[in-house]
Amino acid sequence: MSIKTYRPTTPARRQMTVSGFDGIDKHAKPEKSLLEVKKKHSGRNGTGRITVRHQGGGNRQKYRVIDFKRNKTDMAAKVLQLEYDPNRSAFIALCEYEDGERRYILAPVGLNVGDSVMASATADIKPGNALPLANIPVGTVIHNIEMYPGKGAQLVRSAGVAAQLMAKEGGMATIRMPSGESRKIRLECIATIGQVGNIDHANIHIGKAGRKRHMGVRPTVRGSVMNPVDHPHGGGEGKSPVGRPGPVTPWGKPALGYKTRKTKNQNDKYIVKRRNAK
Repeated sequence: MSIKTYRPTTPARRQMTVSGFDGIDKHAKPEKSLLEVKKKHSGRNGTGRITVRHQGGGNRQKYRVIDFKRNKTDMAAKVLQLEYDPNRSAFIALCEYEDGERRYILAPVGLNVGDSVMASATADIKPGNALPLANIPVGTVIHNIEMYPGKGAQLVRSAGVAAQLMAKEGGMATIRMPSGESRKIRLECIATIGQVGNIDHANIHIGKAGRKRHMGVRPTVRGSVMNPVDHPHGGGEGKSPVGRPGPVTPWGKPALGYKTRKTKNQNDKYIVKRRNAK
């Protein structure tokens, strides 16, 4: 996947880069039957309070319904077109099954228009095909992985990421995640072969603040430039230090090195190796 640069007509243009969208149909209209309304909430909950800061505005988007379950088994589907999806970093592929039904899937590296994909326990080991972990050879690169059988894929779905099947034993598969974490997942869970496409997404430079506003991200203000009433770091004459043990959030919780993961119901027993293990 290529990255496109611009002539430096402005300071922002000098730094900005965008995806080259190689192989993507730039003029394709999304499948109407797979579109849903996506309502904006600007980070507010049901009572109108802001629970997630720095959200609001942005271009209008419609949600593309993605087939994360891959539960239409033993039937081949032809890739009609590769599309951009404003709701995720990965590109998506519109597939049409033999009975005429159309579904979107995440587009892996190497999947092209006209290719055939299938979800089946006996499917070939090639990009885009989905199989139970029990039927995937050890060492295979996979993505779009289920955590619970039949629930739909929850892991390894971002642009350019991939996991690797390391071992199979006792009804569980050991999978090395993109973060470096190794965890066990039941062999009945379904995964898709290959690496998620749009590999160069991580190398794109936003370039200007306005482009972030188009994404629905509002400005972030440092706590040190606020007043004491607004943030624990605020106040003081000129540039002042934090003034307390370590930086904190606006609500006084430690901001660096503080473990926020809730261990209850997190299935820690399935984690073989932590991503931050020394």
